[in-house]
Parts: sequence; structure tokens; C-alpha cells
Amino acid sequence: MAFAGFEDRNAIENEMPFAERNMPVSLYGLLSRTAAKFPNNKAVSYQIMSDPTDKAETLTWSQVKDKTTQAANLFRSLGVGEKDVVAYVLPNCHETVFALLGGAVAGIVNPINPLLEPEQIASILRETGAKVVVTLKPFPKTDVAQKVAEAVRHAPGVNTVLEVDLNRYLTPPKSWIVPLIRPKLENREKAAHADYKSFTKEMAKQPTSLSFTDSTEDRVACYFHTGGTTGMPKVAQHKYSGMMYNGWLGNKLLFTDTDNIMCPLPLFHVFACHVILMPTLASGAHVVFPTPQGYRGEGVFDNFWKLVERWKITFIITVPTAISAKMQRPVDADVSTVKTAFSGSAPLPVELFHRFEKATGIGIVEGYGLTEATCLVSCNPPEGEKKIGSIGIPFPYTDVKIVKGTADGPVEAAQDEIGEICVSNPGVYAGNTYTEADKNVDLYYFDKYLRTGDLGRIDEDGYLWITGRAKDLIIRGGHNIDPAEIEEALLGHEAVAFAGAIGQPDAHAGELPCAFVELVAGASVTPEELMEFCKRHVHERAAIPKHMTILDELPKTAVGKVFKPDLRRNAITRVYNDALLKAGLAARVENVIDDKKRGLVAQVEANGISDEKIAKVLGSFTRPWEPMPKA
Repeated sequence: MAFAGFEDRNAIENEMPFAERNMPVSLYGLLSRTAAKFPNNKAVSYQIMSDPTDKAETLTWSQVKDKTTQAANLFRSLGVGEKDVVAYVLPNCHETVFALLGGAVAGIVNPINPLLEPEQIASILRETGAKVVVTLKPFPKTDVAQKVAEAVRHAPGVNTVLEVDLNRYLTPPKSWIVPLIRPKLENREKAAHADYKSFTKEMAKQPTSLSFTDSTEDRVACYFHTGGTTGMPKVAQHKYSGMMYNGWLGNKLLFTDTDNIMCPLPLFHVFACHVILMPTLASGAHVVFPTPQGYRGEGVFDNFWKLVERWKITFIITVPTAISAKMQRPVDADVSTVKTAFSGSAPLPVELFHRFEKATGIGIVEGYGLTEATCLVSCNPPEGEKKIGSIGIPFPYTDVKIVKGTADGPVEAAQDEIGEICVSNPGVYAGNTYTEADKNVDLYYFDKYLRTGDLGRIDEDGYLWITGRAKDLIIRGGHNIDPAEIEEALLGHEAVAFAGAIGQPDAHAGELPCAFVELVAGASVTPEELMEFCKRHVHERAAIPKHMTILDELPKTAVGKVFKPDLRRNAITRVYNDALLKAGLAARVENVIDDKKRGLVAQVEANGISDEKIAKVLGSFTRPWEPMPKA
């Protein structure tokens, strides 16, 4: 069905309540329905190398159902019940799909980011009480197996580790060489409480019909961590109904059984799992996962357009950092099959939006979702008006309010007035978003609207705009970084009295972490020394600051808290002026104002430079700019 605006959205809602939609109760019910309807359709394809002529493995929906059933039966045989947890720490491959779907059928599946450090992985395993972990067998050029072995040592609840060997995807002579150079797993023997087994071999022992009774009622089926970089992570819980909602949306509004979707995003993230895989499963479409690391994989960007041509892709799934990388390569293949590119996870700069559309002839649809809401919230209508920089209109059955907290309680904001974006839809598990009850306190307005922590507004046409983040997170290429980790590390230095970390604008990643410090009276230290200190004491590599500024005094509020808007103004001025200088332009940022609708806006003194030339440089950043007003 067309989705061109509010008229279409409302027509869909008026057909019937979502609860009356013909959707199965369980994930296995949905998979069984699709496998019966499209048994021989291509379902999932995977290639371990990025060249468009490299070996690939494609599974049909009938095969995906059989493999998922075997995985679910295996997990049940290992003591996993409906309330028990199967975690996986894996790059993308077919076994990741089996672990995800099979884990959610047998119990509760807990995807974990393999880029995390061992102590962070262990923290999540303990938090969720995982019984089984699916991860890599030691493999060249990756330390995932080693990190998980160390993590399992510190997660006594894990009783079984199931290993995936990526060597089966390789061809000779590489497949002959891997066993000879495979790294040793020295920590494996130290985790005496866990048995190590082959995931593939153990699955093969299981029948392809479900050996237990499938769930007959809605229940929690997934745990997705939203942190893990500092202390105990928050763990969001997702019910079947939320997963069904995401699947139904994609099928109703976008995908059909004839579509081929390119998804180089990781299967530990809700974007790939719920926004792509669930609609694929609901519609009978075909999804392609190139290389274990997706967009991070060797050669993926260089070969991207040829991969699109190979698989006759109709939908591209992407993020702003990936779009930026693609625009540094020629469109050297036939991409005429592509209908649309979908971008999420972070704001998309206007200049990049136009550059992509001009180079490819492909339109971009920006959307918005979050882990706590089982993901999907809004998007620019694929067949209607797209407001660049906005996150579009709410999906059917999604109710969004902009709310201001006041002394008299929460109040809904007026048109174009900034407040907190709050969401109610079938993906919001009201009252139980997080596994820990205390983390759900004060998380909702009016009992059902999830407080997202994002600040935004709704314009006169009903389109949503994000203007800031109440949570103060740094979003680096869609990856959330808690500034507290950087600040706490810096405050451990004897010369530092105060520290403030923020995201500075970056043309590629959207934001990069940077830090500002005020020194103890009489102390002496250089920015370079503090950067080295951060490399040792900031545990997450992505959170290590890219720039350090020492100020005589940090700006502070009346109660002594570091006032971060001033730090952001400082960073915007520095980064934008550096970019203009590098481009050989005499224009300079003279002021950064806080605009009611747009947030922080850089005001630029042109010094005789045309707006077009300035826009070509500053349009690559997400923060807006405007000419300096005439005196």
C-alpha cells in the first residue's frame, strides 16, 4: 500500500485496530506462515568476502525455517526455557540469523556487540543471566573468540558455549590455510563451568520439526543492551508483539516477496534485526548480508555498487557514515533496480543527501527508531514529501507527543515548540521497557508514552524534527557513547579539576567525542598528555576523545555543573573554521546561536565568499549554519 502522507497513514489505522491484524502470536508462527507461502523463495544470502564474484551462500525460506527449528530445539535441549537467555556475540553470517531466530523461539535471545571489551560482554552476560552463548571459533584477524572466552570466565551462569566456524564459507586455498594459522584459545580451559561445542554439529543432531510446544501467548523474546560501555548496561526487553509490529510495518508499507534488500548492518543492532530482518520474514523478501563486518568489512565500500548489481538489490539499508563513504567511490555498476535507500541511526547532512541522490539517482528516506521502542517510530513517506533533516511522520499505530516537564507536571508542547519526544506504539512495553524495575521509574508520561530522551518538535505539517538529546549522549556513526566514561577517566588525572565531554561535529561520523578540562590550580599538563591518559583509561576505543581543549575555567551552571551548550558552541566554531580554512575559504564562524527550532546554528561571516561555496564545505555537517546577520 502507498505511504505518501498522513492521509494514507490514517486510512491504514482506520481499517482496524492493530490487535486485529492477521499476525501470528509468536515468531515461529510467522516464520512457519512465510515458509509455507514462499518455501522456495530466496530468504537470506551471505558472502564472507566482498568481491561480487566471490562465493555466496543463499538459503530459501524453507531452509531458514528448518535451521531455526534445529537451533531452537538445540537451545531447549541445553536447558533454555521461555524465560531463559541465549546470548550471541557474533559478526554477521547465517549462523547469526539462526541464533537470533532460534533463541527467540526457544527462550529470550540477547544479541551482544562483538566490538565490546571482555569486561563489558561479561557484564551483559551476568545482567541477563545468559545460560548459552553462541560465538566464533578462533579465526584469523578477529579476537571475538578470545574476548568471549575471557568474558565467560566472569559469567558463571553460562553453562554452554556454541562455536561458529567461519572457515566453511571460504574456498581453497584459504580454507586450507585457516586451520594451520587458527589462534589458540588459552582462556577456554579456565572457564571450567562452560562446555564448548560446535554450533553447526550440535544443530545437525536436532530434528527439523519443533520438539516442544510453541508459545501461545505474547511474551518477552529479546534482550537488547543499550550500553555496556560504563558499569552495568541497560537491557531493553522486546515482546513478540513489538517484533510483529516492525515486521508488519515493513511488509505493509515497503517490502514484497519480490524484493532484494542489501543490509550491511550488524545483527546485534535493532536496525538490522527488527527493521530489516523482521519485515523480510513477514513479507517473504530476500535480504543480503555482505561480509562478517558489513560496512566495516574489507572492500565492501569499494565493491558496494557491484554487489548491488550482483544481487539486483531493490532497497539499500544505510547510515550517514556509510553514505559518506559511498560518495567517495564512483557508481561503477548498474543500480537501476534500486527503488529507495533508507537511512537511520543519526541525522543526515543536507549536502550529503543531495550528493547521494545526484550521483545515484536513488532517493533517500530518513527515519527514526530506538531500541527501547522495539525500534520503528517514524519516517519520511517513501512516496510523499521528504523534508531533509526531519525524521518524517509517525508510522500507523504510533502516537508521538512532544512533552515539556513543568513544575505542574508534563504538558504537551505547542506546534514547533521544543520538548521531549515521547512515543506510544505496539513496540513500547509500557512500564517494563528495561529488565530492572528501577530503570523504568519516571520513564513514561501519561502512563504509556515512552520518554525517548531526544528533544524535538512537530512542525505545521506534522513532521518530526530532532533538535537535541536530553540524554546528552555522543552519537558516533550511530553508536551511542556515554560522555560520563570520558569525564570519569579524565577526573582520575591528578591535574584535572573539572571535565566535560561532548560530541564535536564530524563530516563522516556525525559526531566524534572531544573533551574540555579545567586544571587544578597550579597544575601543569598538555592536551597531548591528557589524550595519552585517555587512551589508557577510557575503556571503549570509540569513546577516546579526538580533541582535547584546556580552558582556564569551564562554563558552569548556577549549581556548579559543567554547562555543555557553551562547550558545543566552542567545538562547532573550531571544527567549522578548520574545515573552511582547509578548503581555502576566508569565511569564518563568528557566532553560534541557540535557535528555537533548529538548535545550535553557526553564523558565518562570508568575507566575500559565496553562500554556495560555504555550503559545499559546511553542508557535510549535521549542525546547520547561516550567513551572519547584517549589523
